[in-house]
Amino acid sequence: MDNQKVILITGCSSGFGLLTAVRLAAQGHFVWATMRDLSRQKPLEDALAGRQAQAFIRELDVTKPSTIKKVIDEIQKTHNHIDVLINNAGYGIAGFFEDLTEEDIRGQMEVNFFGVQNVCREIIPLMRKRSQGKIINISSIAGQVASPCLGAYNASKWALEGFSESLYSEMCLFGISVSLVEPGSYPTKIFSENAHYARHFDNSQSPYFRFSQKLKNAAQKYTGKLKRDPQEVAGLIESIINKSHPRLRYVSDFSSWSRIMIQKILPPRLFGYIFRRFAYADK
Repeated sequence: MDNQKVILITGCSSGFGLLTAVRLAAQGHFVWATMRDLSRQKPLEDALAGRQAQAFIRELDVTKPSTIKKVIDEIQKTHNHIDVLINNAGYGIAGFFEDLTEEDIRGQMEVNFFGVQNVCREIIPLMRKRSQGKIINISSIAGQVASPCLGAYNASKWALEGFSESLYSEMCLFGISVSLVEPGSYPTKIFSENAHYARHFDNSQSPYFRFSQKLKNAAQKYTGKLKRDPQEVAGLIESIINKSHPRLRYVSDFSSWSRIMIQKILPPRLFGYIFRRFAYADK
């Protein structure tokens, strides 16, 4: 392959990270697929084998700078540069604010926001020296529109959006592009095995209990019917890598773009009324 790139991806044990790692490795790129817990690497290994592809699988916890430095040092020794960084590691925690503990909220921010900054802090100097590189931050439509019971997740993604928009302008000075990918809902493990809930989400004494349970049931029914292919997001990421001048924001599908537009156009009171009417209705 004439245009092989050295690509570092975080959060590759499942979901978009796994799919993107396999897709890019199958195209012949040098993919460094990382994850916090290497005991969860088998699905990635199996998927790579299924495509007859290879990747460097390494441990990297975005909240532990020492693990970031270790992987980047190895990449530097092996390739002497990094072309693309894909900040994918993250999770979403559901819960009304009063059901969330300070630890719940700080944990969300540590991974989804500060974790991205931790990786960028180590890689940007390397890209800057070469005056080239691409940084792709995996956000969410939740970074543009907020929903009840997702306040901590929304806050982490809104912070990521603001940081990325600022970084976009800063990195333009050195020939480095910064892009945000904003997926909507896809049938990945984020809604099942990887689901996280507030410390008091299932506390029957919480004043929010009946609302949180209704939202949880509604979300499970909705995601159970999802037909969108998560490969759409992996394909979008690949297309950004192949662009000479990628833009800042990419929404992954039309329905998600429509959701963003509707919530931005409608007055908050009207949108809130519609949301409550459907989300909390007895069914």
